[in-house]
Amino acid sequence: MKNILIFGMTENTGGVESFIMNYYRNIDKTLFHFDFLCNTHNKIAYEEEIINSGSKIFKFTARNKNFLKYKKQLNEIFKMHAKNYDCIWVNINSLANIDYLKLANKYGIKKRIIHSHNSQNMDSFARGLLHRINRFFIERYATDFFACSKEAANWFYKKKIIDKVKIIKNAIDVKKFIFNSENRNEIRKYFNLENSFVIGNIGRFHFQKNQDFILDIFKEFLKKHSNTKLVLIGKGEDEIKLKQKAELLDISNNCLFVGVQNNIEKWLSMFDILLFPSLFEGLPLTLLEAQANGLPVLASSVISKEVKLNDNFIFYNLEANVQKWADEIIYIKEHLQRINNDILQKIFIENGYDIKTEVKKIEKILAE
Repeated sequence: MKNILIFGMTENTGGVESFIMNYYRNIDKTLFHFDFLCNTHNKIAYEEEIINSGSKIFKFTARNKNFLKYKKQLNEIFKMHAKNYDCIWVNINSLANIDYLKLANKYGIKKRIIHSHNSQNMDSFARGLLHRINRFFIERYATDFFACSKEAANWFYKKKIIDKVKIIKNAIDVKKFIFNSENRNEIRKYFNLENSFVIGNIGRFHFQKNQDFILDIFKEFLKKHSNTKLVLIGKGEDEIKLKQKAELLDISNNCLFVGVQNNIEKWLSMFDILLFPSLFEGLPLTLLEAQANGLPVLASSVISKEVKLNDNFIFYNLEANVQKWADEIIYIKEHLQRINNDILQKIFIENGYDIKTEVKKIEKILAE
């Protein structure tokens, strides 16, 4: 059996966390054992499931909380436990911190995977600078290079590494996300939305996800379609600011901030459209889950074109004003329908986004 140490789980149920769990749930556990390395002492996403599945979670202080504690605790973990692992798999959005790979190398973990999940700096200037510096040194510490998309690979790695990068698809369990009318009716009844047109967005409340722009679009859309609700799923540092803006725009009665949800498949069935005008992305898992549901999607054109699988998925220019975005939602409302469940599985398998197929590729790489 191969023992794999995973970094990338946090307290949030975000895209990286969902990606890791999709592969964790579907990998052959008679051949591979996963444990987790987490830079928090708080409860992480899916912690109970991970522990109940027989995996360990090694927690340590975050670098930005207490640098000295971070260095000491992280070093102790590797010093004591590195000998038990055949591979470390580091899932991150930037190269601002590569200490995990450095210590894995120092303490003898032979296979060291670095995996890019983003296509642009989403942090501070200082972390962006660290990312650019570490691009020059990553080959010293990593043995394998992964990315979720070509755009994520090109941003993350220097040109001389690109040929070595393996694109690992953000594959999902398609059957889990197919449209379910009972789920739709259950949530709509609970929130009194039976007769409403519902626009949904899922993501961390962070400038990258551009929910500020969503509120402006929604304000414009409401002028012609008053019987509409906006449902925002997630949490993050911009939550208070977004709620205040909804009040300022006088749309708060039509906006539902429902926090983090663990049953996203039910909410996708409840939505009528997914609005996703992110400023940048790697290859968003949410957009794949929405398409597995057959849900119409309106997304910013900066997102990798690799993510589009369905005909009812529209890319739109972020430079267009809120009126044009609102008009595009009207077009989708009047002309595009959900895609029938029967053809979705085939689409995902053909494009490499069905987890049952893609997990076999990861198993082969990890077994090397």
